Amino acid sequence: MEIKLRKENENDYKSVFQLVEKAFEKEEYSDHKEQFLVEKLRKSEVFIPELSIVAKVENKIVGHILLTKLEIKNDSKTFESLALAPVSVLPEFQGKGVGSKLILYSHKVAKELGYKSIILLGHENYYPRFGYELTNKYGIEMPFDVPAENCMVITLTENGLSGVNGKVVYPAEFFE
Repeated sequence: MEIKLRKENENDYKSVFQLVEKAFEKEEYSDHKEQFLVEKLRKSEVFIPELSIVAKVENKIVGHILLTKLEIKNDSKTFESLALAPVSVLPEFQGKGVGSKLILYSHKVAKELGYKSIILLGHENYYPRFGYELTNKYGIEMPFDVPAENCMVITLTENGLSGVNGKVVYPAEFFE
């Protein structure tokens, strides 16, 4: 199975909406509104077109990942980072490497664009294989009450989190 990755374009929006909806349909820890979050984020100031990526198999979009800007703030400084949310794969393509390819490719593009880190809220047994570590290791706090083992960060550059600590500030679109 050949998986092709590319930047999402406007012609993909309807397919991506349906894909995200299906991907989270049976997900236990979901509000089942991820597809609407993607739409809101696309229209926001935190959207980075190069970091909205689709995976195709035989001309069918089977996966999507979105990274958007966020900040980490403490009393004296603001640090720029990225939020990984969501990564979506059609149920029939899950477990076949589509999500892994999307995650690794998004890391590569984000690094090329000059970003130093990515933060996510996700499954504690899935994301560490890509190099994600607990945010509390770096003194980074989430703005809401969630289990510490689900709050993760990856540094894209050597010492990319050096001196970075504080509270994550998600864009308003995550809470609407």
